[in-house]
Amino acid sequence: MNAKRNADIPVRESKSKHGLENPSSVKENSGEDRAMSDANLLIKPLPTGWENHQFADVCDRVKDSHKPVEGGSTPYVGLEHLAQGFPAFVGRGTESDIKSSKTAFKIGDILFGKLRPYLRKGTQADFEGISSTDILVFRAAEICESDFLKYLIHSDEFIGHAQSTTSGVQHPRTSWPSLREFRLSLPPLPEQKKIAHILSTVQRAIEAQERIIQTTTELKKALMHKLFTEGLRNEPQKQTEIGLVPKSWEVLTVQDLVDRNILDKPIDGNHGEIHPKVSDFVPEGIPFIMASDLKGGSVNLKTCNFITKERADRLRKGFSLPGDVLISHKATIGETAIVPEIEHYIMLTPQVTYYRVLDRDALSNQYLRCYFDSPTFQKPLKNVAGDGSTRAYIGITKQRGLPVLLPEIDEQRELADVSGRLDEKIRQAIAKKNAFSDLFRTLLHEMMKAKTRVHKHDFPQEDIPHD
Repeated sequence: MNAKRNADIPVRESKSKHGLENPSSVKENSGEDRAMSDANLLIKPLPTGWENHQFADVCDRVKDSHKPVEGGSTPYVGLEHLAQGFPAFVGRGTESDIKSSKTAFKIGDILFGKLRPYLRKGTQADFEGISSTDILVFRAAEICESDFLKYLIHSDEFIGHAQSTTSGVQHPRTSWPSLREFRLSLPPLPEQKKIAHILSTVQRAIEAQERIIQTTTELKKALMHKLFTEGLRNEPQKQTEIGLVPKSWEVLTVQDLVDRNILDKPIDGNHGEIHPKVSDFVPEGIPFIMASDLKGGSVNLKTCNFITKERADRLRKGFSLPGDVLISHKATIGETAIVPEIEHYIMLTPQVTYYRVLDRDALSNQYLRCYFDSPTFQKPLKNVAGDGSTRAYIGITKQRGLPVLLPEIDEQRELADVSGRLDEKIRQAIAKKNAFSDLFRTLLHEMMKAKTRVHKHDFPQEDIPHD
């Protein structure tokens, strides 16, 4: 038995069979192995009915090999098909997409991404298929529910252990010999089922909000395409360089609006040699906004970076005021938002441009953001920027040549109102999803550590999985 094993942790000896690898000992690599993490799920004092185990006690590693058949239809799962930070699939391929042998998995098996484990990619298979060699396949032992195991691998402690045992700088990977040593306190099967039931209920709530976000976003995209083609007045259309538009609408460029003093000159946050460094960031102060801080039509002022006002005041440009329309133009292309009411201003990074409306009787800032979000604008924006490239970028000069549709101000406001109602539905769904996600992480931690007990609670029997 491996001398590293904790003496008070019972270890289940097992033999390798039927493609399962669970050796009773692990060879040391003469100093090559990284030190095992202190991360564990051991509970003291141990609750009644719970037992201490190693990860190798609660599951076996599946090593069944499958050689792809040309033109075959067996489902294939790569890392790109596993959701990040959540036990779910985001797609699948087929064996015809690959050539080399892969690991075969069955319904109920657990798939865990060993490459960059901090990405938290892992879930339970609800179909049979084959997986990438960068995915480890686990099969629950008799003492562990598969539904419970899929949540166990998402615990902070398991991920911490996995991350601490990686090797390789460019492509850090953990391994089964390292993961099998992870120590945990395991609840009895009935409590495992109840824990899995609660977490799966919250997971379904998160997925429901994701569907609302997706369907509402798709509805908005289709509706905006229709409205920016036909308008709201049932008027005749005219053919323009960007396609059919209502006859009364003007087709201008950003520069045209600047020349008419309707828009101020667009400005980004290119600070050159005096760009703030990571060491300049502080817990609170002036928001320092990157493209990733623009989500769902809003500026995320909770998780963005901050710099002091004194530091921000020394910069030359990028001072964005409440009411400005923001758009990301570097790497992440086309995310939009309107700057909310804020005490001073927000400071932009080189990834974001602000558009400031000077004549509110000619142009509504809400309409401008609505138009920036529309397929009518997004398509030429991304074409010019080279969207999809790691160097996607559209500078201020090229932004000035982008097309802007300008209806009468009353119609602008009506269009913005339609778009705004859909945006609000999306924002509410995002807020609910985030709240459920926070609840999921909290419950996962509390129940895995026995800080919240569910063993005495009854749930509808049809909702609790049975053998």
